[in-house]
Amino acid sequence: MTEPAFILSREDWSLHRKGYQDQSRHQQKVREAIKQNLPDLLSEENIVLSDGRQIIKIPIRSMEEYRFIYNNNKRKHVGQGDGDSQVGDVLGTDPQSANGKGEGAGDQPGDDVVEAEISIAELENLLFEELELPYMKRKEKEQIETTDVRFTDVRRKGIMSNIDKKRTILENLRRNSREGRPEISGISPDDLRFKTWEDIIKPQNNAVILAMMDTSGSMGSFEKYCARSFFFWMTRFLRRQYEKVEIVFIAHHTEAKEVTEEEFFTRGESGGTICSSAYIKALEIIDSRFSPSLYNIYPFHFSDGDNLTSDNERCVRLIKEILNVANIFGYGEVNQYNRSSTLMSAYKHLEHQQFLYHVIKEKTEIYSALKTFFKKREAVS
Repeated sequence: MTEPAFILSREDWSLHRKGYQDQSRHQQKVREAIKQNLPDLLSEENIVLSDGRQIIKIPIRSMEEYRFIYNNNKRKHVGQGDGDSQVGDVLGTDPQSANGKGEGAGDQPGDDVVEAEISIAELENLLFEELELPYMKRKEKEQIETTDVRFTDVRRKGIMSNIDKKRTILENLRRNSREGRPEISGISPDDLRFKTWEDIIKPQNNAVILAMMDTSGSMGSFEKYCARSFFFWMTRFLRRQYEKVEIVFIAHHTEAKEVTEEEFFTRGESGGTICSSAYIKALEIIDSRFSPSLYNIYPFHFSDGDNLTSDNERCVRLIKEILNVANIFGYGEVNQYNRSSTLMSAYKHLEHQQFLYHVIKEKTEIYSALKTFFKKREAVS
């Protein structure tokens, strides 16, 4: 009697996948912890000052195995309750003393918390997946072209790094089936299949971002930090998600000046404030270098809201002029004490679908500002 070719086993193979399941569960918990802490993480000063080259530690609760815990407060039966239990009741702990919370010093243990390390790149993956340049339009001439790879064919010859495993196994199975052996075995060179590709040119709509920041004497350390943090994450988002996007940096007090990126993030504060100077400079740059027929234009201006009162009417007029050629105009105001600002008093009456604004009162609202300005919106004609 011939022996069977295979053996049936009752072994629980889920035990062999336990390590993988625990690893996947851990990664999911880390992802959830990052999402919950995004507003705090984006406002971390050491991340901004490190220029993004850093490993971040995220506190997450340790993951214990499921097990039954005897509830000392319900002594009638173990695991059955006392007849008065409801869905959502906490089992095994006293709600008043859980995790050592409540009044007084407390004598109960707290949750075990561990720190998981993630890179800036992982943080960006979670942040940038829900952001995009809004109201993007197709322009007459797409000057920016990106190269992409498209797999187009399967061949019998090629390099081993491009082997198509699925098609190779199918060819082996077909050949063995034709020979009366419906099994996968003895892969020969005739079974090998390789993927081939071609480089394709993918046009991308042009975009220019005009980053304008108030550097007057009224911009204190908090205002300066919030404005720079927003532009820090904005530039990383644009350069990661869009190929060859152009960013122009403009700093202003009573006068506006186009500066380098390094100067923009390190420039000191001095002088009074005339915000219209930045808008005039932005219009000059658009007229001379970025035709609206060729570029999607996105101006963003951050200030503390203090402006020469007589200049406010001119600012509103210039914003309307910019909106005639721009996709949106984003105004961010850093206003820690929720005071009445001269700029916002003028801008709140500016009713235009593409005029967006956000007031930052604390550092954690930098995340909200990014979502306000880069929320996914449908293109307008």
